[in-house]
Amino acid sequence: MSELTEKLTAIMQITRMDKPIGTYLLLWPTYWALWISADGWPSMHMLIVFSLGVFLMRSAGCVINDFADRKVDGAVKRTQNRPLVTGALSSSEALQLFATFVLVAFGLVLTLSDYTIMLSLVAVMLAASYPFMKRITHLPQVVLGAAFSWGMIMAFAEEQGYIPVVAWLLFSANVLWTVAYDTMYAMVDRDDDLKIGVKSTAILFGNNDKRIILLLQLLTLALLFTVGNILAFGWPYQLSLVIAAGFFCYQQILIAGRERDRCFQAFLNNHYVGLVVFVGVAIEYL
Repeated sequence: MSELTEKLTAIMQITRMDKPIGTYLLLWPTYWALWISADGWPSMHMLIVFSLGVFLMRSAGCVINDFADRKVDGAVKRTQNRPLVTGALSSSEALQLFATFVLVAFGLVLTLSDYTIMLSLVAVMLAASYPFMKRITHLPQVVLGAAFSWGMIMAFAEEQGYIPVVAWLLFSANVLWTVAYDTMYAMVDRDDDLKIGVKSTAILFGNNDKRIILLLQLLTLALLFTVGNILAFGWPYQLSLVIAAGFFCYQQILIAGRERDRCFQAFLNNHYVGLVVFVGVAIEYL
């Protein structure tokens, strides 16, 4: 394998382009907000800017995450082969890559209003700070939730010129949902994280992890139901929430024994939650 091929492979790995689940989890809620804020199909300009923005900022977030964890990833089974651990990429190359993705994303945002441009600075701060929160607080998943949800606020700001109550309800629902599924993800690494001193909600919740995840899932559904009532959505949207509830039940079954592989399967299953809610929203505007 040539040096260039090796470098490109390392870039694919550090940005998780080979693992799109994170992009999906960020994209679907952004689409909820885009469709609702536009009162139907958004303009092609908005669709392109926010879709590419999601991809770029998710990639940037993965890069800065690996940079922050470069000294501990080698001690975790799931992350011991990441490029900054194996030496396939240097720390300086990772920082250059992070800066490149952020700058390209910011270039897209510059095509939007001044209000949205100002709000985008919050998105960058959230994305850059999340990885380092694991050293400070047991609630880094809350920061991740805010980072994953801020694009929704930007969508409303751009489409409507202000941020309505519905936007904050969607934001809150997505933060709670993110904490729920990222706790499942953290359950995979809990034993390793305890050894190396990395903090997470999985560690904070302890033996109450499954109960708290269930509570977060119920609150997510309640907030999404409230959004549907405010917007006078009909049965397609309500049915999407019923199906989402079914996925949540399945996830509870998967995490019942707290086995690594099944907790990871539960985390991955959340892609379908985001997708089915988006389908419900989109049908309402047909």
